[in-house]
Amino acid sequence: MYRRSLLGLIAVTVLATLSVLARPTAETGPSRIPGAAAAGPPPAFGAYVGYGSDGVRRVAQLGAWLGRTSAPRVGHVYLPGDRWSNIEGAPGYLELWARWRRARPDRLFVLNVPMLERTEAHLSDPAVRAQLRLGAAGRYDGHFRTLAERLVRLGVPDTVVVLGWEMNGDTYTHRCGPDPQAWQRYWRKIVTAMRSVPGQRFRFDFTPSRGRDAVPWTDCYPGDDVVDIVGMDAYDQPRGLSFARQVTEPYGLGDQVRFARAHGKPVSYPEWGLYRNGDNPAYMRGMLDWFARQRPLYQTISDYCPHGVWRCPGNPEASAVYRALLGDDRGPR
Repeated sequence: MYRRSLLGLIAVTVLATLSVLARPTAETGPSRIPGAAAAGPPPAFGAYVGYGSDGVRRVAQLGAWLGRTSAPRVGHVYLPGDRWSNIEGAPGYLELWARWRRARPDRLFVLNVPMLERTEAHLSDPAVRAQLRLGAAGRYDGHFRTLAERLVRLGVPDTVVVLGWEMNGDTYTHRCGPDPQAWQRYWRKIVTAMRSVPGQRFRFDFTPSRGRDAVPWTDCYPGDDVVDIVGMDAYDQPRGLSFARQVTEPYGLGDQVRFARAHGKPVSYPEWGLYRNGDNPAYMRGMLDWFARQRPLYQTISDYCPHGVWRCPGNPEASAVYRALLGDDRGPR
């Protein structure tokens, strides 16, 4: 989802016999549900709480609502994808978030970056295919070098770049389905261009939506040398799907963790939250328990209605679970 327009991504029901063939077992190993990952520092958390100065203030306010002695240490925002100048980092709020990131060395700045302009223009598959092939040929490299240079100048050379997210769906212009091979080559071009900027230490987060969606997200994976993190956007949908099934469905949470481990990558959850099943405390507990077991590099809930907790009063039961499990500074951060 993009700045939380309601996209209605509906998981595809797959016959059991076909799902066995479709799942990425050849690369991800046994199909059992993953257990706890290796010991390490507790996972960082935060929330998407808006773009500008209000969003920066809300990070601290979220910590106060949780009753914590310190604010969440992950900030998460998006670049608009309407035009290339915005993808290049023109929005002034980047300066505000860069200042927030620099204030504490343990903070993490996560930035969603569209791969193509007119991100939500609902272009046809042939039009998308043509754009992906232009990108794969290097036509748009300069836009991403410009963005990288701006981030380095702002003092956030270690930004986590969530590039071309939810590419396995059919909503965004940067979707993979019209030409997966061109999409992969284009991703590689972007990463190469951004890494060419002196001083950068970016990490690139490959983040599909949970489930198969329009195409299997494994068909889009561009290669271990140009991916640092395997993320997943994981909302509580479709209606009636239990959290256990969200783990075990083809291309679901379980497959993500197995795939990431097989490729030597940490996992992340840039977007997650309540959705089609309303105020669902079972989903909330399931996700937070999953984070505690799998120890993602970071997780950021989409904190506005209908997805959120603090800023969405229509979800009191799930909010109570969130506060109970994240309100203690000795727990996950």
